Amino acid sequence: MLKQIAEGVLVHESSFCQSNAVVVQGRDGVLLIDAGVQDHELVCLANDLSESGRTVVAGFSTHPHWDHLLWHSALGSAPRYGTAGCAAMVRARLSDAGARARVAALIPQDIVAQVPLELLGHIAGLPAGAALIPWDGPHVQIIEHQAHASGHAALLIEERGVLVAGDMLSDVLVPMLDLNGGADPIEDYLDALRLLEGAAGGVDVVVPGHGSVGGADQVRARIELDRAYVLALREGHGVDDPRVGSSAEPGWEWVSEVHDGQVQRLAQRERER
Repeated sequence: MLKQIAEGVLVHESSFCQSNAVVVQGRDGVLLIDAGVQDHELVCLANDLSESGRTVVAGFSTHPHWDHLLWHSALGSAPRYGTAGCAAMVRARLSDAGARARVAALIPQDIVAQVPLELLGHIAGLPAGAALIPWDGPHVQIIEHQAHASGHAALLIEERGVLVAGDMLSDVLVPMLDLNGGADPIEDYLDALRLLEGAAGGVDVVVPGHGSVGGADQVRARIELDRAYVLALREGHGVDDPRVGSSAEPGWEWVSEVHDGQVQRLAQRERER
């Protein structure tokens, strides 16, 4: 079910990892950001849009991870975009015949049959450094960085006071570094948080890729929480974070394993220097 979070901006939440699809109303249709995950949910979203007289005129994937690259024929054939870096990574990963089988192996087995892979990653890269999504609605500013994945983008809908954060600023997920990407994933993440902080002045609503939508009081609080976590990783201190350990939300206990894995990988990288 679509839930309005700001004027002309709605969210559709998936049962898989509280994945958030964002709908932005334009003049002649809607922009759909990170469409969703499971087949029946994508069809439900398409039906909700159709019944309200809305047509999808553009799509956008915030980054090149499988759960942000999905689509359904019921949503139509609107152009789907990503940053140049995102699209390049998608092409590299999905260029051979066995790519979809590899993606299917990454999907939890209890939902893999419900994930439509036919239109996976059919996105066009915007020109390098593109500042706005090309469509007929309110300006959607692209804030590209390398924090979570190559070509990751947050989106600022300034006139609606909404920041779509991609896989950052979650209330349930700790910052997940791109440990297979750049030479310094911690500094990449801190740089990205500075960019988001600079864009957050007039933001009233933050939408993470996974987790709960946050109000104005949560925008800076989540930036600070993510920064504290990343700085603790950099300094090798123990992490005091409500998303890790016994304070984690029910069903999200596995985030502690993600955290432990990051600590181990960072220690390994340090030893190999």
